[in-house]
Amino acid sequence: MELRVLRYFLTVAMEENITHAAEILHVTQPTLSRQLAQLEDELGVTLFRRGNHRITLTEEGQLLRRRAREILELTDKAEEELTHMDQVVTGTIAIGCGETKSISCLAETMKDFQKKYPRVSFEIYSAIADDVSARMDRGLLDFGLLLEPVDISKYNFVRMPHKEQYRLLVRKDDPMADKKFVTPEDLEGVDIILPKRLSVRNVFENWFGPVYGTLKLPATINLSLYNTIAMVRAGIGKGITPLDADFPPDLRAIPLEPELIVGSVIAWKKNQQQPRPVSLFAEFLQERAKEYNSGIAK
Repeated sequence: MELRVLRYFLTVAMEENITHAAEILHVTQPTLSRQLAQLEDELGVTLFRRGNHRITLTEEGQLLRRRAREILELTDKAEEELTHMDQVVTGTIAIGCGETKSISCLAETMKDFQKKYPRVSFEIYSAIADDVSARMDRGLLDFGLLLEPVDISKYNFVRMPHKEQYRLLVRKDDPMADKKFVTPEDLEGVDIILPKRLSVRNVFENWFGPVYGTLKLPATINLSLYNTIAMVRAGIGKGITPLDADFPPDLRAIPLEPELIVGSVIAWKKNQQQPRPVSLFAEFLQERAKEYNSGIAK
């Protein structure tokens, strides 16, 4: 049973007329009739009921029509995949991510990318920006979602649309809990749990000014907001976080004054030959950035 003959069979079944089918297939009517008769002999069944002006399928013919369609669809798909083997995008993209609101934007971008390239998967590594950058430099990560401040001079990058505003996290029974905002002077001599990153500490040293030298630093945090919440609850100190989260009712997050707002970027190494999924995702990110800048994407 040849694939060519199955195509003949399906065309005749659709047209219900040998003459019309022969014209579509660009074969003579006697040739088409002979091919169908040979198919019936090969299978040992009658496939058509032949009338004066129309032919219809027998029960066996209807069964063959279903199976022939499946066979030819699979054949066409296999030919397409083999013909374009070098165009099939498959692989894993490794992304390092810190705790930032921009992860929701990145997740939407990943989802849309997988719709286009379903054979690509993502591997997510959670860490602070310094750790993510180091792993990118060693080739362990393809991309990094980095909360600023960060040195991006050695990277290509796309700026994410979300901004983060640092807040002071306190317990509800804290004397500062009812404040609309807190200033450096409000925190003079206070126990503060600061982020561990040196670059971020430098930002806060500038924000606090002379008050910085009076602070007590009972702990530092490198990543987890959950850990900050636990230590604030325990009374170890007041926490500082850039995340606008749904905080538990026993805590309050108070904006800093003057405001301390930071952005984030998704970055990848410059001037480096990348696997095809990585280079395509980089292009995808840049196109998505244009949409954000024009206000199309949300």
